[in-house]
Amino acid sequence: MRIVFAGTGDIGVPTLEWLLSSRHHVAGVLTQPDKPVGRHQALQASAIKLLAQRAGVEVQQPVKMRDPAAVAELARLAPELLIVMAYGQILPRSVLDLPTCACLNLHASLLPKHRGAAPIQAAIEAGDTDSGITVMYMAEGLDTGDILLEKRLALRRRETGGTLHDRLGLLAPEALAEALALLEQGAAPRIPQDSAAATYAKKLAREDGWIRWESPVLVDRKVRAMNPWPGAYTRLPSASDAIQIGQSGENGRKLKVFSVIQSRSPSNGALPGTILRVEARGVLVAAGDGAVWLGDVQLEGKRRMHVREFLRGNPLRAGERLGASLP
Repeated sequence: MRIVFAGTGDIGVPTLEWLLSSRHHVAGVLTQPDKPVGRHQALQASAIKLLAQRAGVEVQQPVKMRDPAAVAELARLAPELLIVMAYGQILPRSVLDLPTCACLNLHASLLPKHRGAAPIQAAIEAGDTDSGITVMYMAEGLDTGDILLEKRLALRRRETGGTLHDRLGLLAPEALAEALALLEQGAAPRIPQDSAAATYAKKLAREDGWIRWESPVLVDRKVRAMNPWPGAYTRLPSASDAIQIGQSGENGRKLKVFSVIQSRSPSNGALPGTILRVEARGVLVAAGDGAVWLGDVQLEGKRRMHVREFLRGNPLRAGERLGASLP
């Protein structure tokens, strides 16, 4: 079949690689415009664009897919299928009507759970036991189209946003291959979603990584879900707290937390974020009625390290409180 692939996020790379190596013809690729990154704001192309260019495939990068000129450019490619994965723009009806066979979206959750922009992190924060790739027929609503098929995988005990992202990226080509085979056989189902069971995962901002120390379970899920981006974080004890115990230096600065271990120790009524113990094993922090041990951390402007190493240059004491200031 003659296919146009639309994607920007790295999760779509394995799917585009599979399409390029398949018997199907990739007539073109849609991806977001290059974005300025880093201190010098140099323009950076998506991995999808770079892969397409290496394969000699035409790349289109419209600023707004609703622009009639952008729709006309896409129409010129005459796609039978439009396959979308992490593209980053809502496609108008004028685009959805272009393919002669179907317009399919590969979504990184088991719909109708976790519709929206951050389904991977949402699955981990919700404590889901499984996730997967849903191949769906695109509609004008947000991930509301009929389901063609789903491929599931079980979440691992220490799953992070990064590991689940990569595993789902590798699962997507398998799901798409099955979906295309069903389409070619004329046997592809259309299963309506149960909208009453739908949940939504909004686009993440850096502030979503703020650790609230509600409970050991929720802190652990937050830290794993936000690893590597936007990163779970707290703040070191405030300057006023430090003055009271004769310390100075890094107080009040953002501290990213990459891992924690749930503890059986009770908080004994301590306020959330209170440091309960500092010892050779590390730092025990109150979280609701329980506590967690800090693992890998990173002070803003510094490198990532285990909390034991962090303590050598940044002493903390029992009774101090992490995250007492606003995010």
